[in-house]
Amino acid sequence: MPDAADVTADVTIVVATRDRAPELRRSLARRTAPAIVVDNASSDDTPQVAREAGARLIRLPRNLGAAARNAGVRAAATRYVAFADDDSWWAPGSLERAAAVLDAHPRTALLAARVLVGEEGRLEPVSQAMARAPLGRPADLPGPAILGFLACSVVVRRDAFLDAGGFCEVLHFAGEEELLALDLAAAGWGMAYLPELVVHHHPSPHGRDPAARRRREIRNRVLTAWLRRPLPVLLRTVAGALASDHGRRGVADAVRTLPAVARDRRPLPRRVEAARARLENY
Repeated sequence: MPDAADVTADVTIVVATRDRAPELRRSLARRTAPAIVVDNASSDDTPQVAREAGARLIRLPRNLGAAARNAGVRAAATRYVAFADDDSWWAPGSLERAAAVLDAHPRTALLAARVLVGEEGRLEPVSQAMARAPLGRPADLPGPAILGFLACSVVVRRDAFLDAGGFCEVLHFAGEEELLALDLAAAGWGMAYLPELVVHHHPSPHGRDPAARRRREIRNRVLTAWLRRPLPVLLRTVAGALASDHGRRGVADAVRTLPAVARDRRPLPRRVEAARARLENY
């Protein structure tokens, strides 16, 4: 358990998990704020692990994937919410600093932390890309502007997250972050990378199927393009995916899912689309 001096009352940590009780036990032992564990219908000891660690437990009747985090955010009583996976945790002091920065920057809806991977603490490539600041450093943001993130390493302004609709249930998981980032930006919110915030990520070797994940990522990229991007971007996304077998399967999955989101298409404002296009050319 963390020392009482390390715990912040301004942030709630939300962890969505499924059937990873050992990983969850390890990460909860390192938490630095009150935690809500949202259990995606696990069949293992996840509920017991959450209760023993003193976390609030929300048990879902079915697996909602990334959208399970929405239930945790709704249940949180704090202004700010930090996400963690069952195999990641926030470094001491990071959440206190995040709360102070968000207090001082009212247009900022989301802060992305620097992610250190594994025992050796390798810098996550996404963090490296954010540090290069391809979208610049607006004066009213506390760090480089971003238009995407890793869900296990962000602190969000609770009201902004809920107003944007949270994570899309149809996307389930794998690349679910992009749609939320685009919607926050479309609503006028800023997002920033703050490397002084640190998250440790020790990816679990259990329950991971790289090929299936890649297929799901492509599915969700196509669906996100349909929902928010210009039609030429959608066509390029589909064409690029068709070059590989898992890409073709991902596109087929997206086509089967399309009826569920067909009426939800809402193209981005020009300024947001221009920023997103800039990232593609970076």
